[in-house]
Amino acid sequence: MNKKKLGNSDMELTSTGFGAWAIGGAGWDFGWGHQEDDKSINAIIRALELGVNWIDTAAVYGLGHSEEIVAKALGRWKGARPYVFTKCAQVWDKDKNITLSHDPASIKKECENSLKRLKVDAIDLYQIHWPPRNNDDKIEPAWEMMSQLKKEGKVRWIGVSNFNVNQIKRAQKVAPVTSLQPPYNLINRNYESEILPYCRDNNIGVIVYSPMSSGLFSGAFSKERVANLPEDDWRSRSANFLEPKLSKNLELAEKLKEVGNKYKRSAGEIAIAWTLKNPAVTAAIVGARSTDQVEGIIHAGEIKLSDKDIQELESILK
Repeated sequence: MNKKKLGNSDMELTSTGFGAWAIGGAGWDFGWGHQEDDKSINAIIRALELGVNWIDTAAVYGLGHSEEIVAKALGRWKGARPYVFTKCAQVWDKDKNITLSHDPASIKKECENSLKRLKVDAIDLYQIHWPPRNNDDKIEPAWEMMSQLKKEGKVRWIGVSNFNVNQIKRAQKVAPVTSLQPPYNLINRNYESEILPYCRDNNIGVIVYSPMSSGLFSGAFSKERVANLPEDDWRSRSANFLEPKLSKNLELAEKLKEVGNKYKRSAGEIAIAWTLKNPAVTAAIVGARSTDQVEGIIHAGEIKLSDKDIQELESILK
């Protein structure tokens, strides 16, 4: 697999990494429905067999469960350990209510809990999952704690997720920012005009999430399948999976299939390849729930889309 250096770190990342959101399973607000743990473990191992060298998860995925599954997969994996990334600043109570917390003491505790669940000595990239809402003053003390965790050796590098340029600048005044994790795909290009160029100019790595728009561009969806999503799958409530957006999104998915046929690749691979063409993007997080899904999308970084293909895809959105 192709590799690129992540920002100011010493990590060379494969163009795609394993995304562990969906394998958190059901039973929390942003779950993807029922998921068999053995399938998750096998999916992670298959991704590693195919050359992936990093896994991205978060404490909140499955309320700790995703991190535990990642640890089990790593325990069975016999090859070189991949880089392990996780996130903080979303906490939950005994009733599974999730809240944002940028309190330094909370971040430190979250880090220690993640280390235990992941069963690693250090987290390779520790990220603040979401910025504070309506109170950016919380960024500085939170980032000071992130920097302290790095100094203590509990984490190797520190990054942010879903931050805007101003919020990144605030963190940078405290300590260097290694990476940004934004949502980025054909129908979510909000970060394209300002934030991605800023990251490129300031040596901040970018690992994009939802390059297939949470599976919508995998080529496996129809209106019928969307209508039958279980209630405990958060996508059943997502605007992109509902009208009036759904029809247009499925039209784009069909175009992705057409382009994929030219390259003998899947629609999902084309969607991922589109995100990787942006020079600011280091790599893409690719979620999978089975070995079949892994095999169908994980080598998307090998595809070089033509200008004509890119124009055809983007023209549908106009």
